[in-house]
Amino acid sequence: LQSLLSSMKQACEILTRDPEGGAARIPFETFSFLYSYLASIDGEISETETRAFLHEIEEKAEKHSGMVLIRHF
Repeated sequence: LQSLLSSMKQACEILTRDPEGGAARIPFETFSFLYSYLASIDGEISETETRAFLHEIEEKAEKHSGMVLIRHF
């Protein structure tokens, strides 16, 4: 799980439109797509765990105009 979260942090830093050193926000839809894909090929994270994690992240993102911040995970 830690390597998956590390990969997601890198994805946020690559895909963000925030300036260098900024919050590295990405849309929840993008985060959800990437996380679901990576979790499925990881093989150690159940679909239930994936859904629960993404639900928690979505609730946080809703408070930030639908954007996921690295600190959310």
